Amino acid sequence: MSYGVCMNQILTTKSLDAMSPATAKRYEVRDQKVIGLHVRVSTTGAKVFYTMVRPNGARRRIKIGPYPVVSLADARRRAMEIARDVELGEFDKTPEVSEASTETLGEMIPKFIELHAKPNTKDWKRTESVLRKFDGLKDRPIDQIKRQDVSKVLDGIIASGTPTRANRALSAIKKLMNWCVMRGDIETSPVALLRPPAREVQRDRVLSDAEIRAIWQHSDAEDYPFGPFLKLLLITGQRRSEVAGMRWSELNLDEGVWELPANRVKNARLHIVPLPDQVVEILRSLHRFLDSDFVFTTTGRSAISGFGRLKDRVDTALPDGTPDWRFHDFRRTASTGMAKLGVMPHVIDAVTNHKSGVVSGVGATYNRYTYFNEKREALELWANELTKITTELSETSAGKRSE
Repeated sequence: MSYGVCMNQILTTKSLDAMSPATAKRYEVRDQKVIGLHVRVSTTGAKVFYTMVRPNGARRRIKIGPYPVVSLADARRRAMEIARDVELGEFDKTPEVSEASTETLGEMIPKFIELHAKPNTKDWKRTESVLRKFDGLKDRPIDQIKRQDVSKVLDGIIASGTPTRANRALSAIKKLMNWCVMRGDIETSPVALLRPPAREVQRDRVLSDAEIRAIWQHSDAEDYPFGPFLKLLLITGQRRSEVAGMRWSELNLDEGVWELPANRVKNARLHIVPLPDQVVEILRSLHRFLDSDFVFTTTGRSAISGFGRLKDRVDTALPDGTPDWRFHDFRRTASTGMAKLGVMPHVIDAVTNHKSGVVSGVGATYNRYTYFNEKREALELWANELTKITTELSETSAGKRSE
C-alpha cells in the first residue's frame, strides 16, 4: 500500500478533528510529543493511531486503535506503555493491540445491522438476510478478508442459478466494509474495486388478465391474512412492504383514505392513498386482533412475512409454463393498467409515490393531498377494471358448471 506525505506536529484533539480525508493516497501525521506515535488518515476520513517501535532491532508498526473511539490521551498512554515494554525487554510478553485482534465478520455483522442498517434503512432485514451468504467467512477477522474470498462466495451464488442475488450480496458486503472503514476498524475495503458480477435487465413483467384471475381465485382460497393482502396489493399498486405493514391507525374507512407516514415509505415522504370501494369493503370484512394495530398479522405483534412461501403457493395456482413473476410485478401491472385506461403519467406517479413524478419540492411537502381527486379517480378506474377481469372468472366457471 502506498502512502502520501508524512507530516510532523504536536497532535491535538482540534488538529485531529480538522484533518481532511486523503485524496489519492493515505497520509500520516507523526506526533512530536510521543516518539513513534502517528495517525493515518484514509481517503474516507477515518483516522487510526499507530506506534512504531524496534524490539530486538526490528522495526514494527503496532495498531493502537481508531480515533475518536481511542482518544489522543489514551493513544499517547498506550504508545508510551509499548515503548516502555520494548526498553525493558518485556514487549513480547505483553499482548499487543494489533490488527490481529480485530473482530471477526460474524461479530461485525450484528453491530453493522444494529448501529447502521436499522437506524438508516427500512429494508434492514433483507440486508441482514443477504449477509448470511457470507457465513463461510464469519470466523475470519474482518481485516483479513480478501477480495478473492468475497469473489468465491459470489461465484457460488451465481452457480446456484441466482446471479442477481450475487449483486445484492456484493452491495450488502460493500456497505458493511465501507462502514468498517469509516469507523476505523479497517483502513481500506477489500471489495471496493469489485463490480456487480451479473448484468441486470430492468424488469417489464406485467401480469396478463388470465394470471390476474388465477391469483385472485387463489387469494380466495388463502383467506386471511394473505388472501386479502394479495387483493389489496393488486388493487392499490403500493409496495409489498407498505401493504403488508398496513396499520388500522393509518386508515379512515369512512372517508376511504389511507395515510402512509413518511417512516413507512421508501422515499420518506407522507403518502395519501385514496381507497376504492372494493378496498374499503375488503378491509371492513377483516377481523381485528385484540390490542394490535396491524391489519395483516398472524401474531398481533408484527406484520405478516413469509412472502417466499406465499409465492410458492400462488405458483401452484398458475398454469404450467407461466413466466417468472414477482410481487413487485403487481405494482407494475397496476401502473400499466391505469395507463391503458387513460390515466396521465404524472397521476400514476402520484398514485405509486414515485419521486420521478412532477409533484416535488415544497408542494410535495406541504400539500398532503396533491392530486388527491385524480388519484382517487385513477384507482377507482383500476379497481373497476380488476372487477371486470375477475368477474369473467366467475362467469366462466358458472358456464362450465351449467354444461
